[in-house]
Amino acid sequence: MKRLLLIPLVLFVACEKLEITSQVAVQLLYDKNYIFLDVRTEAEHQAKAIPNTTCIPVQELTNRLNEIEKFKDKNIIVYCRSGNRSKTATKILIENDFKAVNLIGGIKEWNGPIASGK
Repeated sequence: MKRLLLIPLVLFVACEKLEITSQVAVQLLYDKNYIFLDVRTEAEHQAKAIPNTTCIPVQELTNRLNEIEKFKDKNIIVYCRSGNRSKTATKILIENDFKAVNLIGGIKEWNGPIASGK
């Protein structure tokens, strides 16, 4: 019986939360401990983006990690259009020792300020 109780505890501790909602993320937009990373294309970023965010397309991320090395001490909120590309990017970042979470629903679900037409 004790073993059955310990197994769920171990699994719970081993699971990290890799996602964040727009409602929570919008409160962190100006927090110096967080940065936002857009992993859509540069054209998508230019058309509509969360303000003051860096853009590195997901397909280029592995080769461009050096550009965000300075943010290893920050919490990175990763976003794309709907959350699929950013989910992949979040995994890449975590595998490379970054602290990253995926913005659920991407910019489509974002409830905060928007920069457009850069």
